[in-house]
Amino acid sequence: MSRPTAVDVIRALTERGLTVAVAESLTGGLVLSELVSVPGASAVVRGGVVAYATELKHDLLGVDAALLASGGPIQACVAEQMASGVRARLGADIGLATTGVAGPEPQDGHPPGEVWIAVAWSAGVRSVRLELGGDRTAVRRGTVEAVLDLALDGVGGS
Repeated sequence: MSRPTAVDVIRALTERGLTVAVAESLTGGLVLSELVSVPGASAVVRGGVVAYATELKHDLLGVDAALLASGGPIQACVAEQMASGVRARLGADIGLATTGVAGPEPQDGHPPGEVWIAVAWSAGVRSVRLELGGDRTAVRRGTVEAVLDLALDGVGGS
């Protein structure tokens, strides 16, 4: 079976009457760009927040500042709080989030390709750890593909 695409996500959201918002770090807006490239996306996409700097994850998305200070931005609970935060702040049914290291250098002891993605919806929050190979572009593309796949879990679970 092929990987879900933005078309699949927009179609599923539209069929179920749901909306989505995206919180991005390492992907820098690529997830939202993929979603809004689909005709009809404006009916279901609420918007997105690119919180590339660590402090913006707290300031804009409500990620716990103590959590960020103690463990940094590359952990499951940060991705989960980003997804929940963007969902609440943008008034969406589903929130998606990406955080991790695109490379080429490690960050805070985490190797390039270590990524956390999350989806938040009415039933809860789910995060997934990715270990992606390749250069910076490949890591970012792989993250977009994986979070679109995870989005369908949120759409189906809502």
